[in-house]
Amino acid sequence: MDRIMSLRDVRRKLKQIQPGGKMAKYGKAAAKSVKNAMHREKRGKLRSGKKGKGGVVRSRKQAIAIGLSEARKKGAKVPKKRSS
Repeated sequence: MDRIMSLRDVRRKLKQIQPGGKMAKYGKAAAKSVKNAMHREKRGKLRSGKKGKGGVVRSRKQAIAIGLSEARKKGAKVPKKRSS
């Protein structure tokens, strides 16, 4: 089952080296992008779809997904999308 990361989970993944010597999955730019998307969602300014032509986003999970997608487009360190 796919699980969308919460903002707290993204921040947790930011640490340089995790226990066990693993590298972080998400970069700082990714967390910043998610934070920005969450802020826009709270203000009612975040829109879904290409070029923001869709409806206003009301879901917290959808806001996180959009933030991660924007980070991917900018080239931030974000894992690839899981295919269903």
